[in-house]
Amino acid sequence: MKIELSATWTPSQQEFDLFARISGDDNPIHVDPDFSARTAFGRTVSHGMLIYTKLWGLLIASHPEIRQMGQTMMFPNPCYTGEPVELTVSGECPGTLSVRAARTADGAELLVGETEVA
Repeated sequence: MKIELSATWTPSQQEFDLFARISGDDNPIHVDPDFSARTAFGRTVSHGMLIYTKLWGLLIASHPEIRQMGQTMMFPNPCYTGEPVELTVSGECPGTLSVRAARTADGAELLVGETEVA
């Protein structure tokens, strides 16, 4: 089955905070605006796995029968609150799907990877 999905997501600090509580990853770079303002990023950045969760949710909403067998991913650029992100999932099932998240404003890739599905 051919899969081609896309959606736009605008991350919020509330999502970063909630993901930190759920995952246990409360690194201040994700949840503390004052701390983050003093870093090279200048503000809070998303957890990488929050971005992947949004991509996986897009896929499961359309194809709840799909099961993940493995994944690879990289996070080449930071994802900030308030900046729209284009999420895309494409490929064949069963097989390998490409997953990508990119900032809408400048096309910077925030997550690039693949997920093997059955």
